[in-house]
Amino acid sequence: MKFDEPNHYTLVYQVFLFFSINLVCLQLQVNASSEKETDHLALLKFKQGITSDPHGIFNSWNDPLHFCNWTGITCGRRHQRVTSLVLVGQNLVGSISPHIGNLSFLRLINLESNTFRGEIPRQVGNLFRLQEFDLGNNSLRGEIPLNLSRCFQLKIIYLPWNNLIGKIPAELCSLRKLQMIRLGTNNLTGEIPPSLGNHSSLTIFTAPFNNLEGSIPNEMGQLKSLKHVNVGVNRLSGIISPSLFNITSLSTLVVESNQLNGSLPDNICFTLPNLQTFALGKNYFSGPVPNSLSNASHLEVFDISDNNFVGQVPSNLGNLQSLSWLNFEINNLGSNSSNDLLFLTSLTNCSNLEMFSIYGNKFGGVLPGSVANFSTGLIELYMGENEITGIIPAAMENLVNLITLHMNENLFTGFIPSQLGKLQKLQSLFLSYNQLSGQIPSSIGNLTQLSRVLLSGNKLEGSIPSSIRNCQHLYAVHIAENRLSGELPEEVLGLPSLSKKLNLSLNSLTGNLPTEVGKLKNVNTLDVSENNLSGEIPKAIGDCLSLENLNMQGNFFQGTIPSSLASLKGLLYLDFSRNNLSGQIPKDLQEIPQLQYLNLSFNDLEGEVPERGVFVNVSALSLIGNNKLCGGVPELGLPKCPTRILKKVKSHILKLVVAIACVVPTVLSILIFFLILWMRKSSSNPSFAPLEMNHLLKVSYKDLYQGTDGFSSSKLIGSGGFSSVYKGFLPQIQTPVAVKVLNLEQTGAIKSFMAECNSLGNIRHRNLVKLVTCCSSLDYKSNAFKALIFEYMGNGSLEKWLHPCEEGENQKRSLNLLQRLNIAIDVASALHYLHDLCGKPIIHCDLKPSNVLLDDDMVAHVSDFGLAKLFSINSNLSLSQISTTRINGTVGYVAPEYGMRGIASKEGDVYSYGILVLEMFSERRPTDEILLQIVDPTLLPKEIANEECDDDATMEAEETNHHENLSQVTTNLTQCLVSMLEIGVACSMESPTERMNMADVMNKLHLMKKTFLNIQMEGD
Repeated sequence: MKFDEPNHYTLVYQVFLFFSINLVCLQLQVNASSEKETDHLALLKFKQGITSDPHGIFNSWNDPLHFCNWTGITCGRRHQRVTSLVLVGQNLVGSISPHIGNLSFLRLINLESNTFRGEIPRQVGNLFRLQEFDLGNNSLRGEIPLNLSRCFQLKIIYLPWNNLIGKIPAELCSLRKLQMIRLGTNNLTGEIPPSLGNHSSLTIFTAPFNNLEGSIPNEMGQLKSLKHVNVGVNRLSGIISPSLFNITSLSTLVVESNQLNGSLPDNICFTLPNLQTFALGKNYFSGPVPNSLSNASHLEVFDISDNNFVGQVPSNLGNLQSLSWLNFEINNLGSNSSNDLLFLTSLTNCSNLEMFSIYGNKFGGVLPGSVANFSTGLIELYMGENEITGIIPAAMENLVNLITLHMNENLFTGFIPSQLGKLQKLQSLFLSYNQLSGQIPSSIGNLTQLSRVLLSGNKLEGSIPSSIRNCQHLYAVHIAENRLSGELPEEVLGLPSLSKKLNLSLNSLTGNLPTEVGKLKNVNTLDVSENNLSGEIPKAIGDCLSLENLNMQGNFFQGTIPSSLASLKGLLYLDFSRNNLSGQIPKDLQEIPQLQYLNLSFNDLEGEVPERGVFVNVSALSLIGNNKLCGGVPELGLPKCPTRILKKVKSHILKLVVAIACVVPTVLSILIFFLILWMRKSSSNPSFAPLEMNHLLKVSYKDLYQGTDGFSSSKLIGSGGFSSVYKGFLPQIQTPVAVKVLNLEQTGAIKSFMAECNSLGNIRHRNLVKLVTCCSSLDYKSNAFKALIFEYMGNGSLEKWLHPCEEGENQKRSLNLLQRLNIAIDVASALHYLHDLCGKPIIHCDLKPSNVLLDDDMVAHVSDFGLAKLFSINSNLSLSQISTTRINGTVGYVAPEYGMRGIASKEGDVYSYGILVLEMFSERRPTDEILLQIVDPTLLPKEIANEECDDDATMEAEETNHHENLSQVTTNLTQCLVSMLEIGVACSMESPTERMNMADVMNKLHLMKKTFLNIQMEGD
């Protein structure tokens, strides 16, 4: 049978076509199956990178269930390929597998709020369909992968709250569809890339809490669709480009906590009509507040705090109906005039206002009563540290939702309105350091949510109301520096919530310290100093187990120090000075491990001083004014305790009685013989000058000559107008000494010698150079010879530390901030002792760095009393001054009044001390014209020397401990330096009556040191 030829070929073609189509379909099925298997394997590899899955998310990631049905996975309908991987907030721990790059159909990755560690795999660059990349709030490290620039469909990059480092890749400019970049709270460095301006579709760019530097690129002004910019808490500097202020779509601009400067365009709120959030606090902006501010009708948040803005606040802010947050604090706004607060009345129209602050400015005038008409939704109101006068309006009771009310450090007068008791949501009430009078209203007990109350520094009278017992959430109470009287209320001491501070110091409280004090188990600081409290210190105070600072000085407490204090293992600071305490010092105090400062001076304590713990550090210990103490470490200079001697005498008393009866004649003969020899020696070779020095060690010219190698120049350690000082060794002493040989040819040398002998002969203080002995004799050439022998100071004079180059030192010495602070305290302690605490007040008259010597432990000792003046207690002259025909001293350190009248005074020493402090912290001599302008830059740690000095942290800053701690530590260190300079200036005022006294200086310095040590702990 023959086939028709055309039909034959048609049939063959159809058969071939049929098999070909089936073969292609089979191949497509094989490829599709292979690609699906790739996704399957990639997901299993991703699962292997997970080390913790507390919610069992990956229990479903197993066969036979198809991977498209696994938890967190979404597949496309057509190809059944993975298009979405979403595992948000599942507390997963692990790393991101590089195999994620094989999920080539992925459009969305969202692994936010887990604990993924390691680096972002560079294989994500293979995901060319990826549109949203979200790995925020994890623990990822390393750099942002450059390969992300190959994901051309990317619209969202969301990587905040990680540990990413490196720069923002400039290569991201190739992503033309990018709409959002969020990189906040990482460790990114470098500049914001100018290429960012090429992302024409970009609407959101945020990178706060990083370490970005440089300026905000001008190119960002090209982003006409930009709505949100947040680059706060970085290290950006320069000005903000004017082009950025012309992006009409911009609704959020946050640049706070940087180093930006410049002023704001007056028309800024016309060119930014959609502005809702504007925050540029903690920078260096200056100039006036823009008048166009009242035209920002959409504005919700306006924060220009902590800058240098000046002038008045626009008076028509009532147009801002959406305003909820208005912050002008810490600027130079206002002019202490009566018109400064006129703008407050307009704010009564801002019905959505929740937070308002003008704290820390120059606003003056009477507080208008209209403040009581602010929005009832107001939660926080800050007006502290201004010059506002008038009374506190009673009508403020209308602000029923107020949680925070700070009006401290102004000039408010009158009473505290009892109506404030109606603010029942109030948690923080600051009215301290005003001129308020009257009693604390009992209505304070209605503030049951109150947690902090600061009323210090007013003229409040009466007693603390017992109704305060209702404030069961109080953790800090400051009512110091008032005129309170009566007994300490048990209601206050019975508040278990007190955990921060209870400060009732500098009042006129009387009676005992109630045993209820033991209920303060969580309090950190208890200060009842400078009152009229009496009775015994209750043992229950040992129950305050969280106590770190205990101040009870300046009262009339009596009895013994309770040994229960040893239970306070966290105690750092303890001051019982100036009371009537008696008995022995409890030995258990030496077992308190953290105790850094102990002051028991001016009581009636007796017995042996412990020798461990805080009792070893004499610079942190004060026991003066307790004349019955003995023992302790040698540095205290106390007499040895007789306990062991008495025991030995008792054990041998019978033997001694017998021995005495037998040897009395012999002993008397020997004593008479040596007495005759001693009298002859004394008459032929008088070794000592004043009678009061006869109890000192006896040395001869020969001893001194041999001990200094013949007064060799190699032993010379210093010289001055009256003397030369040599390092020497005496056979009677095991340690080196400093031998000060007087130049008797110099006029006034004898007088200087006598002054030092009389000054140092009968005084002892840990911060005065110790006079070992003196010698008044003849040298080998029969010339008169006089010398003073002091303990040797291994670290030389403060002069050589401050000015080593001028003193011939080859290597630069350096004193850190704590060392300088300690030296300032040591010198102040010495002057306080000389002026106020020793038997006869002494004026030094020549305090300067070369007369401050440092021992091996860098403890400072005041020396050179050659010009010192002693006062007689019975003298008709004032104890603060003594006349003399001529006052010597050193130019630059001598008080100005000394040049007009020859009167030595305590105030003159204080002046010299102030100049010394300024010199210490500037390393400039007092004759330098720019002494007061320069602080030694070495005092700031290197890692923060160039940091911005921030003040109070915002809520965002609290969420990033590293950056905020660094900023806060820098601020506190700077404040410490400023405080030291303030003390220097206060002590060196031109008028003697305006200068501080050394007792006040000591108090401020110890508080400063305590603050500084806390700063160091925070920095660590």
